[in-house]
Amino acid sequence: QVQLVESGGGLVQAGGSLRLSCAASGRASSSYVVGWFRQAPGKDREFVGFIRWSGGTYLPDSVKGRFTISRDNAKNTVYLEMNSMVPEDTAVYYCAAGPWASGDSGYYQYWGQGTQVTVSS
Repeated sequence: QVQLVESGGGLVQAGGSLRLSCAASGRASSSYVVGWFRQAPGKDREFVGFIRWSGGTYLPDSVKGRFTISRDNAKNTVYLEMNSMVPEDTAVYYCAAGPWASGDSGYYQYWGQGTQVTVSS
């Protein structure tokens, strides 16, 4: 069992930056792939990126160049750094953990509670 707790959400102006944290605990949590997803009101959940236990990352073109993902294995924490934010980034952001690196949310077994990010224009 792995527990995930997100933090760092809030209100930011367009063009600003925000860093989300995802603290993991539980058995073998540091060996899992951690993915980030977001869901805006009335929209499907969207893949934001993942990071492997080795540190390798993948982010889709929609956020590449603006968002980065990193992890501190000593702290069992994964970070989502968001820069040059736009109102379209407004959503609830979730981190998730699973054994496979994928953009499909179905491959992730464990989910955090989500944190709200709002970007004002």
